[in-house]
Amino acid sequence: MQNDTLWLTIIGILIIGSIVGLLIAKRISPIVGMILIPSMGALLLGYHVGDLVSFFNSGLERVINVVLMFIFAIIFFGIMSDSGLFKPLIKRLIILTRGNVVVVSIVTALVGMFAQLDGAGATTFLLSIPALLPLYKALNMNRYLLLLILGLSAALMNMIPWGGPMARTASVIKADNVNQLWYGILPVQLIGFVLILVFATFLGFREQKRIRKAVQAGEVTNLENLDISRIIAQYEHDQDIKFPVRGRAKQHPIILWINAILTITIIAVMLLDIAPPEFAFMIGVALALIINFGDVDEQMNRLKAHAPNALMMAAVIIAAGMFLGVLNETGMLKAIAVNFIKIIPDAVGPYIHIIVGIFGVPLDLLTSTDAYYFALLPVVEQTASQFGIPNVSTAYAMIIGNIVGTFVSPFSPALWLAVGLAEANMGTYIKYAFFWIWCFAIVLLFIAVLIGVVTI
Repeated sequence: MQNDTLWLTIIGILIIGSIVGLLIAKRISPIVGMILIPSMGALLLGYHVGDLVSFFNSGLERVINVVLMFIFAIIFFGIMSDSGLFKPLIKRLIILTRGNVVVVSIVTALVGMFAQLDGAGATTFLLSIPALLPLYKALNMNRYLLLLILGLSAALMNMIPWGGPMARTASVIKADNVNQLWYGILPVQLIGFVLILVFATFLGFREQKRIRKAVQAGEVTNLENLDISRIIAQYEHDQDIKFPVRGRAKQHPIILWINAILTITIIAVMLLDIAPPEFAFMIGVALALIINFGDVDEQMNRLKAHAPNALMMAAVIIAAGMFLGVLNETGMLKAIAVNFIKIIPDAVGPYIHIIVGIFGVPLDLLTSTDAYYFALLPVVEQTASQFGIPNVSTAYAMIIGNIVGTFVSPFSPALWLAVGLAEANMGTYIKYAFFWIWCFAIVLLFIAVLIGVVTI
């Protein structure tokens, strides 16, 4: 049995390491990597094609709702862009920030926090990225900075009781009241919000410096010397080229208000849990087509225009389903978690929860959220309890160390959604964001120790 577990661990690490490494090096596409590499790993373990089909079906069940949501959401927001709905919003954001990169960074952090209040990362990115990305483009800001700040702020907000990590933790340590569990970690979360705003300010100044260097090199236009009206004019010009207003929306400006009401209604339906996001966006697409494009040919043209982006990322998420299915159903993720604990020396036993918390973000690249909380947490909790560490303290250390890295892991379907919406590359994003997110998690964990939330 031990040899089987060791073999599962080795193959699992090779699969994950190969995919992450090749993505970062841009030597393989996500679809190819997440389909072929896990499949070859499963075949090496002695599984056959019939097993691969079963693994795929299991993984598909985990991501199918995200796939459906992505297809209809990207089409819906595409139609809204065609109608010109986002132009007034982005214009007001540009006016509000006065083209100040630092202010934009801070606003991004605030948007990420509030958008994550429903506990669903996919919804957060659907609400924020389509609105903020044009602003980042207009100001020559890095789209990976957008993903980093949004992902970090949304991940910290995900400590709320109705978020997945807190619910999983409560079930593992058998906490009777999830809210009580949250109250204990709330001071860390509030401190984290302040640190995120400080961090966003730092990143904003850093981005401002990068843009100035790009201006000096003649790579981008010097927006600082332009009147804000010229920035807005340039933005509108770009939007007119990329998203020409067509059909009835062009003839009736009042339809913009109807589109706004429709968008707000769909968002409210999702947040109030009246209907699942994929259903809400599906109905939204149908209504948006009727409202904005009276001609059937125009409706079909708009669907054809936005379908390639939607289907491309849907294919990536389905491939991620194969990846997750193989690693979960073969037991690789559980084996990785268990063997990680075994290699830690006995002398560090009293600090095992701190050590695992410190490595929480890297572990997000090796284990899924389910494997971290349902396979790794019980082992760490049992080990730490032998040294008198309360199970709640162990849980807090592991939550703080890991949750910040939620949206830097390729195991997160919502992150694939975010990368697709931002027209970015997963490997480049991991390379750009991993260091900052890991450092932030470590700082937050040590603050938790200093204020006594996590005990040693």
